[in-house]
Amino acid sequence: MQSQIDEFLQYCIVERGLSANTVQSYKRDLGQYQKYLFEFKQCKDFSQIDRTTITDYLYFLKEKGRAASTIARTIASIRALHQFLLREKLTDQDPSIHIETPKADKRLPKVLSTSEVESLLAAPHRHTPFDMRNKAMLEVLYATGIRVSELCQLQLDDVHLKMGFIRCIGKGNKERIIPLGTMAADALTTYLERGRPKLVKKVDHRTLFVNHHGSPLSRQGFWKILKKLAQEANIKKDLTPHTLRHSFATHLLENGADLRAVQEMLGHADISTTQIYTHVTKTRLKDVYADFHPRA
Repeated sequence: MQSQIDEFLQYCIVERGLSANTVQSYKRDLGQYQKYLFEFKQCKDFSQIDRTTITDYLYFLKEKGRAASTIARTIASIRALHQFLLREKLTDQDPSIHIETPKADKRLPKVLSTSEVESLLAAPHRHTPFDMRNKAMLEVLYATGIRVSELCQLQLDDVHLKMGFIRCIGKGNKERIIPLGTMAADALTTYLERGRPKLVKKVDHRTLFVNHHGSPLSRQGFWKILKKLAQEANIKKDLTPHTLRHSFATHLLENGADLRAVQEMLGHADISTTQIYTHVTKTRLKDVYADFHPRA
């Protein structure tokens, strides 16, 4: 079974062009699935699995207290594997075909207010190469709404300051061209002219944002930076690397942006994913009304 999971993961990387994070998620889900099959069902081959086997596993996860969103993601991983095995003729059936996905509770994304964003963006205020880098990263994230993984993968050739846009390669190797904005362009210019040359060790290094070793900055590295800057900005909310992306989308919609345009900039394949931000704006309107209307 392990060799077939490895084949599937290789297919995800080479043929589907999925991101490293997605492949890692598949690997984790399918590793737990395989462990259950071996330990509890004594299955040594995927051809032995039927619909009841998968259903039993999902009940097992539920009894373990796994969230509906986690179970839904696990089903997606299992379904993708079994579809691959059937397509490659490694099995003669797909036992996952009629498995229902539990409805996950729709949790509204946490966003920053515009004043909180301003405080966060002002936190890297010193004139060190690291502060220039941090300022540029935050400005780019808030100006474009790209994912942190996409930010860390940006190359020098992806930045077009004169024309005012960046080129981003997102999920499924899909390219997006996103406007940059004056503030982000200014922060990037400062970083490229005065900060980055002092951080890179090799002149021909092409990754845009680098760490103190001169190597590409990782998502984990960015998260540590974000936590530190949030403390300096006295922001009490529990920030994640996605918070600025959520704030970008919400603030655009609050100011009248077209939903389709926001979908395009975020790189969402389905507009229903983008529509979650319309719920956020409605919730925020209620909060504003409750706080400021004299008869609320």
